[in-house]
Parts: sequence; structure tokens; C-alpha cells
Amino acid sequence: MRAAPRDAGSLELIAVRPAPRLREVVDAGVLDLQQGMIGDRWTAGDKGTADQVTVTGARYAALISGGDDPARWAATGDQLFVDLDLSHANLPAGARFAVGDAVLEVTPEPHLGCGKYIRRFGVEAMKLANTAEGRELRLRGMHARVIEPATVRRGDPVHRLG
Repeated sequence: MRAAPRDAGSLELIAVRPAPRLREVVDAGVLDLQQGMIGDRWTAGDKGTADQVTVTGARYAALISGGDDPARWAATGDQLFVDLDLSHANLPAGARFAVGDAVLEVTPEPHLGCGKYIRRFGVEAMKLANTAEGRELRLRGMHARVIEPATVRRGDPVHRLG
């Protein structure tokens, strides 16, 4: 995880959750100012803030899911899987980063996971993500607010702004 690129990486996977217990891996997703990821049930107001998306590190998703099968990564419940250093040191709250033509801003709310995460990946994955170092690295991922809407595609460049 510490070897993830600090300045420029890539969007490795996009997943939407159209209904409870359903995950769809898609080649493209629309990020919207009011609704976050179009087609994701989070936009229906089931939790969180509708204009936010969850971003997680592709390297940690691969580690806890047992390999390079991106379909398995989607079980984390996150929407955007990036190869980029998501640590607080690299992307503090308020920092902006681009995913393709979209611009996102890191929000301060921690992304800690839930019981479903433990059932899918085990208590050890959750414990590691929630250690002091795991939280600093944001192994469980982060919340980000859409600042500039756009369609994002798997393989799009991801980079820090400013």
C-alpha cells in the first residue's frame, strides 16, 4: 500500500450498488453533483450524503479479497477503486483530486467499515484497516464529494490537484 503512487495513478474498478446485496462492476459511471454515483443506492438516501462517493485503494482490495479478481473487490461496497496513495498525509480532508474529467474533494468523515465488511473479508482485514497505521493510510478507503461532475471510466488517470 505504501508503494501506491502519490501524485498520479489510475481508476482500476468502478462498482455500483443498485439494490441491497447487489454489486455491479461497470466500465463507466456518472459522477453527479447532487447524486454522487448515478445508479448507486446510496443516492436514494439509505445512508451517508447523496453527493458523496466512496473511494478505496485497489491494492488493499486485492489483498483482502485474495487476488486480482476485480469482481470480488466490489464486495467491499465501495464505488471507485484507485491505485493512488489515499493516506491522510497525501490527501488530507479538503484535498482535491481528479478522476478522469471529474474532480472530487476528500471529506473529513472516516470510512471505517461495518459488519458486512467483516463477514465478507474477515475480522483481521477490519482490524488491520482500523489500526492507527491503517487509518493513516486509509486502508478502508475514504469519502469524497463530487466537485466537477463527469463520466469516469475504468483506466482513467487519477491524480492529486494543487
